[in-house]
Amino acid sequence: VQLQASGGGLVQAGGSLRLSCAASGRTFSVRAMGWFRQAPGKEREFIASIRSSGGSTSYAESVKGRFTISRDNAKNTVYLQMNTLKPEDAAVYYCAQANTAVVSFRINDYAYWGQGTQVTVSS
Repeated sequence: VQLQASGGGLVQAGGSLRLSCAASGRTFSVRAMGWFRQAPGKEREFIASIRSSGGSTSYAESVKGRFTISRDNAKNTVYLQMNTLKPEDAAVYYCAQANTAVVSFRINDYAYWGQGTQVTVSS
């Protein structure tokens, strides 16, 4: 499985970005997907997760109501729509594929990781 994240960039506070993550392999449609982020000097943290079918999602409290995770199993792609961005959202964002079909916030539940895409938010 290979994951390729894209869509990061520089945005002003209050703006929006949409991240995409394209996956190779045959397991995409039967595995949950997640987004994590890591800021300099901080640990990698959970942002959002979506069930294999797309029927269930989970979010970190810090992004709930502002970020939306979605997936298109026909395209083997997961998305993260980020609205009302804040300077504290700046980080490298990683997509990951879980080793289960259900949503999870645990890093150890994710077997495959993308290379990360940088999000910078100016105040």
